[in-house]
Amino acid sequence: MKNLKDRITANPRLKQLAHFLLFPRNDYRPRWWVRTFLNPIIHKRGKGSKIRWRSRMDVLPFNTFYLGEGAIIEDFSTINNAVGDVIIGDRSLIGISSVVIGPVIIGNDVMLAQNIVISGLNHGYEDITKSIREHQTITKPITIEDEAWIGANAVITSGITIGKHAVVAAGSIVTKDVPAYSIVAGNPARIVKQYNHETEHWEKYKQQYVP
Repeated sequence: MKNLKDRITANPRLKQLAHFLLFPRNDYRPRWWVRTFLNPIIHKRGKGSKIRWRSRMDVLPFNTFYLGEGAIIEDFSTINNAVGDVIIGDRSLIGISSVVIGPVIIGNDVMLAQNIVISGLNHGYEDITKSIREHQTITKPITIEDEAWIGANAVITSGITIGKHAVVAAGSIVTKDVPAYSIVAGNPARIVKQYNHETEHWEKYKQQYVP
């Protein structure tokens, strides 16, 4: 699949044909035959995983999409792997109306609440003779490690790593890496608590957040 993707990308006419076959004109949602017939063959799902029927799966065959065992994508969520792989681990939950745009790796036992945006995609804007839409897309992978909990309405920006068992408070805008066993809150998000393995307690964070 990778060799085929490289060949299509390198040939403008093949790339244009592939785009026509995969997408309706001026649309970003894959054609019905891609969603109905092609994706279930190419993209494997773990045992017991669920994708609610009112979710939007903008999933294409040339990048990876994987949903782990027992994982759930709730209604009105959008999953998009057009510019990067989306991998969701075992028993993880993508909450109602959340958006996940690759490249994103979500570990096991991760909980996403409602209306969360996780996007490894960004746009250039520097050349003012072009519209931002015409600029090249920029991708930086997001990694959310095992057992993390992301509160409602949070935004995780591209290139971020959220450590194991970390908590992102509701409404936070995460622009820097979050260490494992930490709680972050605010815009931009900053550490407010960390787990002390010596005292075995969650303690207020007194130092400046410099990851």
